[in-house]
Amino acid sequence: MTFLPRSIVPKAPPIKTQGIKTKLVPLIARSIAWDGKGRWIEPFLGSAVVALNIAPQRALLADTNEHMIALYRGIQEGSITGPAVRKFLEREGAELLDKGESHYYAIRDRFNEHGAPLDFLFLSRSCFNGMMRFNKKGGFNVPFCRKPERFRPALVTKIVNQVEWARRAMDGKDWEFVAQDWRKTIAGARSGDLIYCDPPYVGRHTDYYNGFTDEESDDLAQALIGTDASFALSNWLENKYRRNDYVDRWFPDYAWRTMSHFYHVGPQEALRNEMTEVVILSPCAAAPPGEPVQADEAPLPLFEASELSDV
Repeated sequence: MTFLPRSIVPKAPPIKTQGIKTKLVPLIARSIAWDGKGRWIEPFLGSAVVALNIAPQRALLADTNEHMIALYRGIQEGSITGPAVRKFLEREGAELLDKGESHYYAIRDRFNEHGAPLDFLFLSRSCFNGMMRFNKKGGFNVPFCRKPERFRPALVTKIVNQVEWARRAMDGKDWEFVAQDWRKTIAGARSGDLIYCDPPYVGRHTDYYNGFTDEESDDLAQALIGTDASFALSNWLENKYRRNDYVDRWFPDYAWRTMSHFYHVGPQEALRNEMTEVVILSPCAAAPPGEPVQADEAPLPLFEASELSDV
């Protein structure tokens, strides 16, 4: 019996980041062929949405963002629990409602001085547009979303449920969370492992934590092509304006699985644009292709709509 491919109805993680792959999870899960006996390896963990939904028995989950790693280590070790998150967000949310944006910036200053995981969670869910951005000194610098009423009971409960879901997903499993460069992560992969890579997209935006250059993207392609492990790589393929030549240049002979979805670049419906995402698969990792999927047609839980409307 194989671990992948399989059908998954995705759930959202407690952390929000730009470019989060919740809608891409069904395509990833049904595109990869893997027996699950090795390690699931992610050099770019990001929000952890893919790992949490795939839920392998063994995993090496890495990112250069030590704050993301600390949050998930805390959930794994039990120092960050649903009740603790509820108590924290209810207290700080009441302060935010009373004091407004000044309290957000006080939390941001406190986080940049001490790096507490719960402050990180607070900022992720109350900053502008759910962005994840740090300055060159490593300080979180995203402004306030200008919603003092942000932490209403429904949102607090949703975040608590997401934390508890993350805990259950990793419970009893051999998962290692590490803060390290992607090169070290891939260098440690072995035959039987499956590397899932979701790097900052070439030519679209810079990394949310450290700079990620076009040269690094080329280095990453070479590292994946040269590894003894199987791999799957997510990237953008095309929109109505242009096509990603990185994909064509490095992976023309690999299996591709694609999915189209719509994204908003502004407040108006006219600014709703279609994007085609691609999952590139090494030969041993490619499951038989299925029917094309439109993300807007894929079955998603009701909370996904509320996430998109920033409830």
